[in-house]
Amino acid sequence: MPTKITLVIGNPASSDEFEKVYSEVLAAAKTFPKLQRAESAKVWPKEDGTATPAYRTLDLYFDSYEDASAAVATPVAGTVFGGLQGAQVTITGLFSDIE
Repeated sequence: MPTKITLVIGNPASSDEFEKVYSEVLAAAKTFPKLQRAESAKVWPKEDGTATPAYRTLDLYFDSYEDASAAVATPVAGTVFGGLQGAQVTITGLFSDIE
């Protein structure tokens, strides 16, 4: 069954600094083995302009759970997750079956 990994990325201390790191993270994520598609999104602030609990999302699509699981065990995963951790943001990761 097709599988998606969703990374929910929390608000950074400095969005400008984070975006520099994130561009490298996104480029690395696009090199995951057997990745079918990557979708990056920036979360809108609340209507009053205050931040939501998430700053960005990154969805990574694979043909199967096995492909997704294998991808996160590669050196690419170290670059992606290490880059986000180095940016000092919270990360929530979800594996989902695509229905």
